[in-house]
Amino acid sequence: MRNTLRTNRATALLAAVALACLFSGFARSASAQNIASPSVQTMSTAPGTYVIRNARIVTVSGPDIENGMLVISNGRITGVGANAAVPAGATEIDARGLSVFPGMIDAETNMGLNEIGAVGATVDTNELGDMNPNVAAIWAVNPHSAHVDVTRVAGVTSVVTMPQGGIISGQAAVLNLNGTTPREMSIVPFAAMVIDFPRVGGGGGFAAFVAAQQGITPEALTTRDRRVEEMRKLMRDAEAYGRAQDAYTRDPKAVPRPDVNLQFAALVPYVRGERPVMLRADRERDIRAAVRFAEEMKLKTIIVGGSEAGRAAAFLKEHNVPVVLDSVLNLPLREDDAYDEMYANAAKLQAAGVRFCISTGDSGAHVRDLPFHAGMAASFGLPREEALKSVTLYPAQIMGLSDQMGSIEQGKLANLVITDGDILEPRTNIRYLFIGGRQIPLVSRHTILNDQFKDRK
Repeated sequence: MRNTLRTNRATALLAAVALACLFSGFARSASAQNIASPSVQTMSTAPGTYVIRNARIVTVSGPDIENGMLVISNGRITGVGANAAVPAGATEIDARGLSVFPGMIDAETNMGLNEIGAVGATVDTNELGDMNPNVAAIWAVNPHSAHVDVTRVAGVTSVVTMPQGGIISGQAAVLNLNGTTPREMSIVPFAAMVIDFPRVGGGGGFAAFVAAQQGITPEALTTRDRRVEEMRKLMRDAEAYGRAQDAYTRDPKAVPRPDVNLQFAALVPYVRGERPVMLRADRERDIRAAVRFAEEMKLKTIIVGGSEAGRAAAFLKEHNVPVVLDSVLNLPLREDDAYDEMYANAAKLQAAGVRFCISTGDSGAHVRDLPFHAGMAASFGLPREEALKSVTLYPAQIMGLSDQMGSIEQGKLANLVITDGDILEPRTNIRYLFIGGRQIPLVSRHTILNDQFKDRK
């Protein structure tokens, strides 16, 4: 993203180190060093070979396997069942009394792009201007973010991290929460185009609440229509640019080379429907407008947000549009809505047959709460099996990655969580964690600080 932010991030980190040294007079230097993130060490070894025995294996895509065996080799699941073949030299884990789940996936975050809100150099979520399709989140990800370790030890092994701001915010990336560089973490570096669909009445928060009570003004409609038209024109131009590039590739001697345009080039695979477009829309009217716009432009559409998706469930089902639902724990949008409007949203979508998944929609610090969002939805009408799928298999399907992750099946990435209970329950403890076949230490900034201060009197 902005070069100044990239440069300033390093400066800010050096400043943070200097501040730590300044305050080290109040604590031993060894203790200060222990607070460092452990994530830098976890990619230094090759994926191991493991056999997990006597476990309850929750495959998600099929029936549970009691007292089952699971084999991990070369970063993938190579055997599942009662009598899977075990390679020589495999490390054995006796998981008697424990359950194995696929790692959870949060399909809408700013993970790695936002560290400390009050320190601007550590926040790299936005770009200047309204139309930035050429911006890619993958280049701004900080793999050593403290949020990474805190999130994965809660059982969330993968995320979709996305830019924000403007109308066309840029391109999201799918990441595994393990790695020393953005490329090492990357599963799909350019996974989806993120668009904050122009809405009537401005942005979210209190302004959106006031607008909802006051109704729609002609000025608000005019502003929304103007912004949509700007986006439509940009996409049409990108289509023409793609055709010109194709013509030049077919016959470079007869066709002049088109001038390079980074915005158009970034948009080409999206306006052709080759990659999905994530359209943020919360109000029912905005959801309907976003879907109609996407159909006009022939986009491969995913609705993100979906606070009132339950009200448009029949419409979404009719148009076969999936929803990344990020508002389960939010307050209702209108003062006369039922208190459980958001809690029951997922159940309404599931009952209508709409494809959906549940996300935190968080910048990083609270992505670890993803299982509790799904658990709340399960408490308000969503079947428990569907709640588990909403944070494992369903986000993988929506992002086109169900052949790689989201369930426990032979050949998929070994992103696994071994627990002593239901993964959606707050009282459950994570006993073992694997990402890409590597066993990840259950250590984070939270556990380090807890160990450091728990005995202080």
